[in-house]
Amino acid sequence: MVPDGYKYATPLIGVALLIGWLASAWWALLPLLLAVFFLWFFRDPDRLIPGVRAAVVSPADGKVTDVSTVLVAGSKRKRISIFLSVFDVHVNRSPIAGVIREVRYQRGKFLNAMGRDCAEQNEQNIVTVEGEGYTVVFKQIAGLLARRIVFNKQVGDAVQRGERIGMIKFGSRVDVLLDAAATLEVKVGDHVKGGSSVLAYLQPEAAQMAEAGTAAIRNGAQ
Repeated sequence: MVPDGYKYATPLIGVALLIGWLASAWWALLPLLLAVFFLWFFRDPDRLIPGVRAAVVSPADGKVTDVSTVLVAGSKRKRISIFLSVFDVHVNRSPIAGVIREVRYQRGKFLNAMGRDCAEQNEQNIVTVEGEGYTVVFKQIAGLLARRIVFNKQVGDAVQRGERIGMIKFGSRVDVLLDAAATLEVKVGDHVKGGSSVLAYLQPEAAQMAEAGTAAIRNGAQ
């Protein structure tokens, strides 16, 4: 349970008890139901994290709404977009093991997180993680209901694959930007779980060079 759940639920439970005492139990039902919702919304289940070195795990729970190739600073990157409804777990996790190299907060609009323009125009937190020979960028993007983005790490912090790093409160979206050579494991319509669902596999540069060298040896032997 994320501590925020108690922060929202406790006052509502107090209000429900007060209304129940002053009026009737029926009038106390609404704040009590809201308290239960907040306790459920801020749930933080444990997840089984894949141990495969080249795996990129989902930074959030939700539905894959877009898988496409985009240009970032003139380079092609594969982008996976994940929409988080109010019914999904909203705790965010690191997609790879490595070091936080950059955190950039961008103020903006609160457009529908399902829309195409929100990836660039909405308020968002852009995080770059470098580790195991490659770099992954992911964005915590606010939506119509999301009004606060939480990120608990700082530049220079080491993170593990699937480690909790923050959350987006209420409906929102997360984008993951990968190297163009990444092997994708998800498609539009898939529902993924933060920390446990593998979005893609990446090969470190050293492994790519080793594979290229092995291929060259084999070609020479033929």
